[in-house]
Amino acid sequence: MEVLFERVAGLDVGKATVTVCVRTPAPGGRRASETRTFRTTAGALRVMRAWLVEAGVTIAAMESTSTYWKPPFYCLEEVMEVWLLNAAHMKAVPGRKSDVRDAEWIAQLLEHGLLTASFVPPAPIRQLRMLTRYRVQLMGDRTREATRLELMLEDASIKLSSVASSLTTVSARAMLRAMIAGQRDPLVLAEMAKTRMRTKIPELAQALDGHFEAHHAVLAAAILDRLELVEHALADLDQAIATACAPWAHQLQLLQTIPGVGAKAAQVIIAETGADMSRFPSAAHLAAWAGLAPGISESAGRRAPTGKRHGNKWLTSALVEAAAATGRMHGRNYLAAQHDRLARRRGAGRAQIAVAHSILVSAYYMLARDEPYQDLGPDWHTRRNTEAHTRRLVAQLEHLGHTVHLEPAA
Repeated sequence: MEVLFERVAGLDVGKATVTVCVRTPAPGGRRASETRTFRTTAGALRVMRAWLVEAGVTIAAMESTSTYWKPPFYCLEEVMEVWLLNAAHMKAVPGRKSDVRDAEWIAQLLEHGLLTASFVPPAPIRQLRMLTRYRVQLMGDRTREATRLELMLEDASIKLSSVASSLTTVSARAMLRAMIAGQRDPLVLAEMAKTRMRTKIPELAQALDGHFEAHHAVLAAAILDRLELVEHALADLDQAIATACAPWAHQLQLLQTIPGVGAKAAQVIIAETGADMSRFPSAAHLAAWAGLAPGISESAGRRAPTGKRHGNKWLTSALVEAAAATGRMHGRNYLAAQHDRLARRRGAGRAQIAVAHSILVSAYYMLARDEPYQDLGPDWHTRRNTEAHTRRLVAQLEHLGHTVHLEPAA
């Protein structure tokens, strides 16, 4: 088999050690292998890099093993081309398995060009990714704490969540802080409502009449303190993300012209795709990479759908949230009309996946062509079906030997 890369390295990465196999030309047209094992500390990785440079290695490859691949990848990318591999695409032949054999197998596949590199964004995008992904985790923490607070109040027969839109509003927090301080009179607590919530004072008085005891106060205080800490961290993180997104301010403005896509969703799209659409051969490839394209299984000439693929869960989650936002627009644009049409036939879940796919395809062409979103209109599906039906009828008449001239009705 033809050797495409003369000097290669295959890395089997673990948490504490990395096994490296270097394959280089040998006399007589053969290939020579040398394998060494290094620690994954920064100093040991620099020693590994120096050895590979001395051996003349021009390209290295490693499996995507948890997050352990990052230190050796970042160390080597400064001096050579490095490929990150999907482990599912390069299963070794069954038999004795060891770190050394895995490293040799990677090196052998690499030298013959039998591997495909996964997308690894440049350093600025990786840094932005860490910020946006941590923000998602913090938002999840905030949701979980609010849920714990609601369940605790249910135990105390306090039905505040049935009247207030959220337990994290200013009015709700003021009432809860007063209850923690010892106030139990529901009328006094209801009077703490502010702005629009004051119209619900009679309902609030009934909802706040319960059995809020000392242990409930301890739990409520702990949960509210935790919520405030998370919200302060989110505010600081939003500022850090806004600063990190400054180089892509124009792309962010373009993406926010898509219905349902706000600032946070646009930031996630930039962080996960890198804003460079040239890395993806087509919009279909991008959708498949994100996990928003349906899989197809073909055998003996028969094709069958296999459901949504696994992909980038961070990007998919943000796009599905944006799709859900378009569903609340009730057909005022193309995406909202698409959501309504599919939700009636297939359910809200599948409608959101389909709209998320449409948003991502739109984002691909907008970033590739540097142009804002152009809405097709809420009646586009109706117009398309009418035009297609007209073409079918004309084709049938022409097939019967008639010449058809169409004129719009008065």
